[in-house]
Amino acid sequence: MPPSSGSDGSSSPRKLSPFVFWAQTLSRISLRVSLQDVSAPVINADENSMEFTAHGIGANEGRNEYFFKFVFFRKIDSNIQVSMKQMAIEILINKIEPEWWPRLTQDSYKPAWLKLDFDKLKTDDEEEDEELNTPSYDADRTLSRMHHRKKKYQTRVEEFRKIYLFLYNLSQFIGFLYVLIVLSIHYAKDGPSFMGKAYPIVKNAFSFCQFFQILEVLHPFLGYTSGSAIPPFLQVFGRMVMLIGMINGEPRIQSKPAVFYLIYIYSLSEVFRYPYYMLRVYKVNIGFISWLRYTIWIPLYPLGFLCEGIIILRNIPYFEETQKYSVFLPNPWNISFYFPTVMRLYLLIGLFPLLYFMMTYMYRQRVKILCSDRNLKRD
Repeated sequence: MPPSSGSDGSSSPRKLSPFVFWAQTLSRISLRVSLQDVSAPVINADENSMEFTAHGIGANEGRNEYFFKFVFFRKIDSNIQVSMKQMAIEILINKIEPEWWPRLTQDSYKPAWLKLDFDKLKTDDEEEDEELNTPSYDADRTLSRMHHRKKKYQTRVEEFRKIYLFLYNLSQFIGFLYVLIVLSIHYAKDGPSFMGKAYPIVKNAFSFCQFFQILEVLHPFLGYTSGSAIPPFLQVFGRMVMLIGMINGEPRIQSKPAVFYLIYIYSLSEVFRYPYYMLRVYKVNIGFISWLRYTIWIPLYPLGFLCEGIIILRNIPYFEETQKYSVFLPNPWNISFYFPTVMRLYLLIGLFPLLYFMMTYMYRQRVKILCSDRNLKRD
């Protein structure tokens, strides 16, 4: 490391200069002197300059005497604040007049050991505007602008992500809550006789919310949520098959009690799920809501799969009669496909493995989330 040279041109022979990292706001300068094991630094400051001398361990390793001197770009308050850290010495200096300085020192020459402290760059919009209107000839200033703009862009993207996810979860919560309330009120009024006419009443609202859930498969790919896209894909795809293929595909099944129960179970599970995700967007944790979200599925998932199995089973004779979704020879593609056979195969070898996969996945999530919440409470 070269001998130190003060920004006013003075030199201190045989003394080393430590790395000094600086940052500023409109009203303050912060210096971070990269020295270890310093017991009592000597710092002299007036309204124009500051002189630093100390014995410590710097980049050269070993213990040496270090020195630097700054003649500042503008006047400062000589009452500086010094904080001794394990790896560095932090110095806070107040400016006499709040303004953005184009450089730290009066001299445009910048020593090699003087660096910008990117960790402390300001993020205030007003200060950035003033910075952009101030001429600068320091290459580090260009880097700081680029770093600042990148950081600000990332902040705005993160804010948009949070707002979008909050509104998405809120809208889904309202939609499924509406379906749940309508079904509950009509059932309380008319009793079991309402089940046969329940689906047409909530069809539009429930279908809208269900189609809207396709976005949950896209969120992991867009980086909006973490985790795998496979569990949400299986859940959304399975529900879409039930809604479009099984229920809307055969009107006669819509009056069966299993359809009423299935829609009620779907809506009930989502009413507990979406408030949890609304709070998690902003890292708010309410223990009871977290417990409900990761507990209510234990009875609802098996009941939902049971209703799905009943609907598929009851639909087999209808699809054998109508031959809907089936393909018979001869045809231009020279293939045949009998949909009732696929339904039987799913009931025999697909329903329970899928239930096991989803239950196992939810159990792991429950252990992970609830155990981490307990650990946070202990801490």
